[in-house]
Amino acid sequence: MQASQVFEQLNLAQGQACSIHLATNPDLVGVGDLEAAQAGQLSYLEGVGAYARFMHTTEAAALILPLKQPELQEQATQRGLAWIAVPYPRLAFAQAIALFYQPFRPEPQIHPTAVIDPSVSLGQGVSIGANVVIQADCVVGDRVCIHPNVVVYPGVSLGEGTVLHSHCTIQERSQIGKKCVIHSGSVVGGEGFGFVPIPEGWFKMEQAGRVVLGDGVEVGCNSTIDRPAVGETRIGANTKLDNMVHIGHGCTIGKNGAIAAQTGMAGGVTVGDRVIIAGQVGISNRAKVGDGVTISSKAGIHSNVKPGSVVSGYPAIPHKVWLRAALLYERLPEMYKVFRQIRAQERHAQNSALDSDHPKGLN
Repeated sequence: MQASQVFEQLNLAQGQACSIHLATNPDLVGVGDLEAAQAGQLSYLEGVGAYARFMHTTEAAALILPLKQPELQEQATQRGLAWIAVPYPRLAFAQAIALFYQPFRPEPQIHPTAVIDPSVSLGQGVSIGANVVIQADCVVGDRVCIHPNVVVYPGVSLGEGTVLHSHCTIQERSQIGKKCVIHSGSVVGGEGFGFVPIPEGWFKMEQAGRVVLGDGVEVGCNSTIDRPAVGETRIGANTKLDNMVHIGHGCTIGKNGAIAAQTGMAGGVTVGDRVIIAGQVGISNRAKVGDGVTISSKAGIHSNVKPGSVVSGYPAIPHKVWLRAALLYERLPEMYKVFRQIRAQERHAQNSALDSDHPKGLN
């Protein structure tokens, strides 16, 4: 595909005028990182920063550049590179990747080893791989793709265009929206952690609720989303979960969020829209996180977080306060040394005062 064709499609995708320079019109065969790009590849640069130095050495044939950084555009022109300048280079690069690569998707067919209950409703153009099991009363929408060795429990609904990767499990009554992606090893709708203490130990509370995923939700590998004893565990449209994320029973997560790996939520947590949660965050039972919150990695959330907050630390505090505290933490040995010196001076002053109040007798 020639650079001019790629640039034309990217220009249309941006929704506003872009700047294009074609000193040459190279054939593009793929995409690559600016530092490691090879001849015939398209790369990108977001701004004047650490990566800008690779502008002088990259072997990329064409670049996506920031619209409001003419100095970078001039450097690319001097090197004889084709380029397009756009408002959001990283977004344009993501769109460019889709022009050269599409994830594997088998042709619509049902593998002869798949076990499908006669009561299942199958849409048009579905692909069901080897050793898939779909149990009674499920609804599989149009163009759903189920890769090998997936198990779907009774009463599940899969929205059109959804993809289930190998070895994931969708347990009973779960409702999966349109164009969702569930990656390998994940369990959606498993039993919540519900046990009532009794003198003999524990009485198991059956988990009769369900999990509901909105349209466009993605669940990374080996993540778990538990169903509650009653009601729903719900994840809003277009929210993305990384690998190894645990969503406890009865949680409600809003739209357009992002939750990074090894984050765990206890039961009944409420998370608003557009929340970003970094890796290894822990959120305690029934905590409420407001819209637009950002939580730094390894933070511990033990109470409610106000909308728009940025929090860090364990227990979590406002990020700016945490930065100041972290700076002081690094200086604790030095501060302790000064503290000991001050204490020694105080003791010396006290001893001197005692000596002056009680002078020694004359010989």
